[in-house]
Amino acid sequence: MDTSAETGKYQVVVIGFGPVGAMVANLMGRAGVRTLVIDKTPDVFPKPRAIALDHEILRAFDNIGALDKIEPYLEPFTASQHFGVDGKLIRRIDMAPAPYPLGYVPSQVFLQPPVEMELRNNLACFACVDVRLGLDFAGFTQDAETVSIETRNADGGIERFKAAYMIGCDGASSGVRRMAGLALDDLGFDEPWLVVDVLVNEKGLAKLPRTSAQYCNATRPTTYVIGPKNLRRWEITILPGEDPKELENEENVWPLLAQWLTREDGDMWRASSYRFHALVAQRWRNGRVFIAGDSAHQQPPFIGQGMCQGIRDAVNVSWKLIDRMNGVAGDHVLDSYEQERAAHVRELTGRIKAIGQYISERDLDLARARDARLRAEGGGSAQTVTRQEIVPPLRQGFLHAASGEVAGTLFPQPWVETQAGPKRLDKITGSGWRLVLFGISDSAAFDLSQRAARLGVAPVRFGAGALLERDGVLQAWFERNGACAALVRPDHYTFGIAADAVAAGDLLEAYTIARQRAA
Repeated sequence: MDTSAETGKYQVVVIGFGPVGAMVANLMGRAGVRTLVIDKTPDVFPKPRAIALDHEILRAFDNIGALDKIEPYLEPFTASQHFGVDGKLIRRIDMAPAPYPLGYVPSQVFLQPPVEMELRNNLACFACVDVRLGLDFAGFTQDAETVSIETRNADGGIERFKAAYMIGCDGASSGVRRMAGLALDDLGFDEPWLVVDVLVNEKGLAKLPRTSAQYCNATRPTTYVIGPKNLRRWEITILPGEDPKELENEENVWPLLAQWLTREDGDMWRASSYRFHALVAQRWRNGRVFIAGDSAHQQPPFIGQGMCQGIRDAVNVSWKLIDRMNGVAGDHVLDSYEQERAAHVRELTGRIKAIGQYISERDLDLARARDARLRAEGGGSAQTVTRQEIVPPLRQGFLHAASGEVAGTLFPQPWVETQAGPKRLDKITGSGWRLVLFGISDSAAFDLSQRAARLGVAPVRFGAGALLERDGVLQAWFERNGACAALVRPDHYTFGIAADAVAAGDLLEAYTIARQRAA
């Protein structure tokens, strides 16, 4: 029996209510976009999956007003010590030092279930967002103006919705991706691992390392992560001939943890086997349909960038769709979503894959050669690199190419002095398009500010008689890049820079031309 029903038209329908879908919905809600979120499951998945976030993602959470609610579930990510076949330190991965470039601790660990729930709860701030749980996405059609979406409820009844755009955030087995004909490229990483989360008691905590670690031995490579509070995670290589499902049984897991813990030292929260992949969609868009998060890419977890990548997708596609729906951008900007994010994901996934390959080396001779090479690169000792320098900038897309390598880098967020005390810059300026001026004369700043405001770009001036920062983060950035002006996008990536007032005017003109070409 067909109990179909059709609901009124939305501007955006989001398929999938994980963290990426919830982030898209929050961004749309903040912009007043009529949005519907659909997910087949009624609740947040109750066990942890992602465990790491970086400062770019915290900035995005802050921009939607959710960071204060999420912070109780965050803790700074400890350094990760990498030990070679002889047990000696061969590399160290840490976070960027203070003063922090974006105003937050750059690397954090977190508990995914409550963080995901807070992202959902934050939607209560936005009356324009509807959420329908218990609906299974069944298919779609589209024409030049509309996406028609079909879902099936728990009783088998069909419900239909219409939207201007649809975004598939429905995970690695994405039905949206499959039905939109968006194939995946395999980047050549496919390994079975067992992920174990233990809530460790006080006795057990006293036994464990004080930093996270990668045990790059050739026998059974293993990752150890210090999570928030008493959560500790192990990612353990599954060896040839071992049954992944059998290894998930608790009686088989504890022997794998024997060098660290016994049963008396904690409670096992979960043990799940996975195949770590490196996959990226060939295309991220089909007409009015987009994909984001695990629907568009999957990467090994070795520096904790999986959820970060998905939130970057959400922010990127959202501001572009919002500009499009507001009539200030067109398909040129929408096409840049795939152009920017696909290239960024491929480059970062390649770097993560390389880290994973050296961690996972099973040939003893090759592992010893790796250890020697890494020590040599560090001048005879273990080299320290930051997680932040592993993450690349945007290298192409809706950027001012004449600004060189600065275009596509993240713009810093200083703490700004106010009468009420220091505040992060975004709290003062918002997170739309901004023209940030530093050390420029009053008359030039006035003229540029007027021009920017006419374009819908918020002028932001630092210096005497204007905003003053606390730690010199912004001054160092402008001096390092030889600039006095920066045009910053809503996702906080630098569109372009200018060395003087005349060049700043030219930068605004270039932005105007690019926008007109897109509209």
